[in-house]
Amino acid sequence: MIEFRVLPDEHPDLAFSPMLRAARLTINYAMEHGGIGLTATKAFKRDFVHWAVDHFDWPGKSAAEMFRYQRFVNEADFPPLELLHFLLIRLRFGHHFKGTFRVNHDGRVLAAHPGRLFDKLVPFFLLAMDHAAYSRSAKQAPGNWDTWLNVMNVEIENGISERQLYGTFYGEGADWDNDGWRQIGAFSGCVLKPLEWAGLITLQEAKSPAGRSAHMIFKTPLWRSALKLDTDDMVKLATRH
Repeated sequence: MIEFRVLPDEHPDLAFSPMLRAARLTINYAMEHGGIGLTATKAFKRDFVHWAVDHFDWPGKSAAEMFRYQRFVNEADFPPLELLHFLLIRLRFGHHFKGTFRVNHDGRVLAAHPGRLFDKLVPFFLLAMDHAAYSRSAKQAPGNWDTWLNVMNVEIENGISERQLYGTFYGEGADWDNDGWRQIGAFSGCVLKPLEWAGLITLQEAKSPAGRSAHMIFKTPLWRSALKLDTDDMVKLATRH
């Protein structure tokens, strides 16, 4: 069973969530500017996209990286913003009106209450979205969030490599440099990336024993404060040895 705790607005661990931070920035920008301009295809206009790239502080999507090879960035070039735009509309925190995105009453109220906004936004994003739809592999990873989160709760307590975690669920052998890269890519896109974007884990660059680039996975403090899982007692036992 997966349960999210409702955190108070002043809880410091909320700062670990890129999705929450981006939602508050977007809602506040829309309120301060009387809305956000939309293109003919109902995407955010480029001026706001550039502002978002500069201010979201998104993991792996820094402004320097985004503008390294292109002068202009559209909403579709910045997947976190495209996804957030969809979520704000889907959860009815805002709507499109006369060529702009406008924040509604619920959005205005929740922007001032980050604990409540996290509770409305992040569980829906994590548990209800089809993450394969925006992942690079476009393939769904076999499994479900109840299994993934409860097993990860124990396995990543002291840090684990991406390949080792994949092996825990699906067996050893697959790696980025063999035929298993597609399966690892699906797991990364549908499980690890959403957890990172929610702010529950962090992925840190490391080197494998063979010298190849690898990722180590760690919980953030937000994992421990926001999630209530069936395996919590097992984690307490595991950390004593």
